[in-house]
Amino acid sequence: MERKMELLAPVGGREQLLAAVRSGATAVYLGGKGFNARRNAENFGEQSLEEAVSYCHARGVAVHVTLNTLFLDSEREAIIEEIKAIAHSGADAVLVQDLGAAELVQQICPQLALHASTQLSTHSVEGVRQLEEMGFSQVVLAREVTAEEIRAIRAATHMKLEVFVHGALCMSMSGQCYLSSLIGERSGNRGLCAQPCRLNFKARGREYALSLKDLSLISRIEQLRELGVDSLKIEGRMKRPEYVAAAVTACRQALDGQTPELERLQAVFSRSGFTDGYLTGKRDLSMFGIRRKEDVTAAAGVLGELAALYRGENPLVPVKMHFEMEEGRPASLTVTGEQGTQVQVEGPEPQLARTRPTDEALVRRSMEKCGGTPYYLGELETCLGEGLMLPVSALNAMRSSALEQLLAKEEAPRPHSVREPEPQAVLSPVGDGKPALWVRLEQVEQLSPEMESQARQIILPVEELEQHPELMTRLGEKLVGELPVAAFQKAEEHIKELLPRLKAQGLATLMVGNLAAIHMGREAGLRLVGDYSLNILNRDALEAYKALGVEEAILSFELNLKAARKLSQVMPAGMIGYGNLPLMIFRSCPAKGPKGCGGCSGRTVVTDRLGNDFPLLCHHKQYSQLLNMVPLYLGDKQSDLRGMSHVVLRFTTEDPVRCAKVFRLWQQGISFDGKRTGGLYYRELK
Repeated sequence: MERKMELLAPVGGREQLLAAVRSGATAVYLGGKGFNARRNAENFGEQSLEEAVSYCHARGVAVHVTLNTLFLDSEREAIIEEIKAIAHSGADAVLVQDLGAAELVQQICPQLALHASTQLSTHSVEGVRQLEEMGFSQVVLAREVTAEEIRAIRAATHMKLEVFVHGALCMSMSGQCYLSSLIGERSGNRGLCAQPCRLNFKARGREYALSLKDLSLISRIEQLRELGVDSLKIEGRMKRPEYVAAAVTACRQALDGQTPELERLQAVFSRSGFTDGYLTGKRDLSMFGIRRKEDVTAAAGVLGELAALYRGENPLVPVKMHFEMEEGRPASLTVTGEQGTQVQVEGPEPQLARTRPTDEALVRRSMEKCGGTPYYLGELETCLGEGLMLPVSALNAMRSSALEQLLAKEEAPRPHSVREPEPQAVLSPVGDGKPALWVRLEQVEQLSPEMESQARQIILPVEELEQHPELMTRLGEKLVGELPVAAFQKAEEHIKELLPRLKAQGLATLMVGNLAAIHMGREAGLRLVGDYSLNILNRDALEAYKALGVEEAILSFELNLKAARKLSQVMPAGMIGYGNLPLMIFRSCPAKGPKGCGGCSGRTVVTDRLGNDFPLLCHHKQYSQLLNMVPLYLGDKQSDLRGMSHVVLRFTTEDPVRCAKVFRLWQQGISFDGKRTGGLYYRELK
């Protein structure tokens, strides 16, 4: 049986909604006014959201509402009210990034289907399995996954798989980008990304090294069907309605076995054309591109043509009609919608035919005239008395009245019931104890005798522990193994085989930075510590991770210190006190040259327009990580960290001498020698 795929279109406002539905989308995704990843779009307030859902449902279109940003504790009441508004609108699903938001949705309105946003960085079998255990029904996979990785995920889960099929490509893995936040206080995890990556960053002599072409897998829709993808997602809630119409139309054509009009779609918006490099695994320089002058001017020639696609109602919803006409009784027409909604109207009594009687062909011609409505005649049943006639005008009036009543019925709101979330327990006052000192190292060579003797925990990547098994005995309970922030299929399979071996050699504690890591660590029977990349900003999220088995956590460095201190009462929680903070995670490395990785040491820089160098660190050719140009350092402000459980000195590209020096400076509580930043710790996150 052929898989029926959902065609999911972006809706940033009313015009985009009309364009999506009238062009043939079977589902749309849109945001409320507060907590969604496109806060600068028009979006939908409570009343307009209800109207949008009603409009869509009457036309057989599902509505996914995006609640896919991180929230602060000070915003908890606001997000509760937004969840209630989504439930009252009758929407079909809610899309989340924050596990605190997911927990609130399940408490307030369990009827709402829970979808995992791409912001959760789900890119592997173990991540999807963890989501399924948590009650999610659909997951938006990371854009970086290949066809074979999708196949493996499909074989491992019953969840619905949603894949981006067209639109802009973020350079970084979604949910793991902090560039906009740390440079300009506009957090991508809060829906306010300023897209600084589109500026002219240079890497190894190449310009615009952080700008990818737009994704397009429309010509590969049949391949996606064969891989088991359930939902085809178009990116673009910030784009104009003509773009939405063009993208939906092209996808619709491909789904219907026609040749999609990709040239028209490229004309309305592209960045030097399109790429399918992630799906095919060809992650080379052909993936990179910018918005050129000719890309901008190309749109002018097609906008009018595209606007015509959604100017009026498009009859996309089949209806069943049953028409009866008997002598001595008013004629009747019963119309049944696709969702089972039914209306019945009566007309005049039929008359004896003087010439030609009303037959089924005449009734059909009248009932097929559904223009101006979202309906078309799917099935017709007639019961006609012999020798009778009814004027065509009467048939038309009955059809028009029935379809009008059907539309009104199907547009009636169908709100979900809601309940109040569980009250939060009162926490003890925040203490002022000195946090324990943890050290995170990239390589064993960075470990100094002072760190080994004075740090409470020493964190090293599991790849280092695999090469140095003696550390399990030497460091004992001090040692924490760190799982990579991204582990695609082959790397994940290796990790699953490695963890039991490390445990048998003495490893007891694991640093986990995503749901896949949590699932693997828990199955291996290791004690779990949550890393910064879990993006914990609020108490609900921290408690959700605690329920998954996380016993200690490093909170998000997007959180300010005042808010972080309060969270340390939920579970032992700490902050990064030193380090070049990670800004972006790349599977398509910006340092690649025409021959790939040739000539690259794995440690290079990306340079911005002002000449600032950002370290770029390769992780075993699995992914690369962009680091901030200057380190965070709070060694002379340690009193501001009092009340936290621990503080982490996070070393990456520093040589052993530098690592030892920074450790001593911290221990002495004196100022840092050189440029530094306080990050977002003393600012209010937007």
